[in-house]
Amino acid sequence: MQDLLMNLTFIERGVVAGVIIALICPVVGAFLLVRRVSIISESLSHITLTGISAGVLLGSTTIWFTDINPMYAGLAFAVAGSLLIEKLRDIYKHFQELAIPIILSAGVGLSAIFMSLSKSGYTEWYMYLFGSIVSVTREDLIFIIITAIVVLIMVLLFYKEFISISFDQEYATVSGISVRLMNRIFAVLVAFVIAMSMKVVGILLVGAMVVLPVATSIHVAKSFKQVVGYGVGFAQLAMLSGIYFSYQFSIATGGMIVVIGLLQLIVVMITKKVVIKWQGRDIREH
Repeated sequence: MQDLLMNLTFIERGVVAGVIIALICPVVGAFLLVRRVSIISESLSHITLTGISAGVLLGSTTIWFTDINPMYAGLAFAVAGSLLIEKLRDIYKHFQELAIPIILSAGVGLSAIFMSLSKSGYTEWYMYLFGSIVSVTREDLIFIIITAIVVLIMVLLFYKEFISISFDQEYATVSGISVRLMNRIFAVLVAFVIAMSMKVVGILLVGAMVVLPVATSIHVAKSFKQVVGYGVGFAQLAMLSGIYFSYQFSIATGGMIVVIGLLQLIVVMITKKVVIKWQGRDIREH
């Protein structure tokens, strides 16, 4: 495994990382869609930025954190932020949606402070904010692979529980499922997905990679599994096309991926509307 990763070029590392991310994001995004909390990905992406900026700041000002990848700090902050969101949702039982903007605001504010104190230049922040396939190192790819494996294993282990709490929490409670524990586990998985995606897609755009593929797939899917399956397909198409065009035209990787994802959504919506219109015409004619 190590030899294989060592022999990959910087472009191949970026493509492999992108394919893995496009596989994982729709899986988690489908559950977020059903639970109607897709916006949580935006909140966690901003708190991940706080961890990244804190890691970069510590790495540039202290000797103890010089060799530590800021992605690990981003993951730690994302996990802490996900658990804090769930805690705030418990505190604000009748206003649970308040938890997300609270964490989002805290993430933006702290990130601004850490970034202003850091000595890093524009280029490094640009890669973290908007993504870059050429910046994916071997260590980054190992981090993405391990994180993806952890997420897939957890989803497979708790698939029935996640389905239950996503569609009907009261039924899940009656069935003996610990809804609070499952919510926390799922929140941590979302944090993992956000952290693993930031190097390729970019922190500011990773939420779109979680939401757009499943938002497109619900127009053609007829079941939850189809939402996930079609979502993965749309995500792979957007990811690979975005990587190709971003490299060919020197455009921000994350931005290109998101634009293609948006185009997919628009094309599918228009196509569905046209198909429904023609089907209605055929029914009237017969």
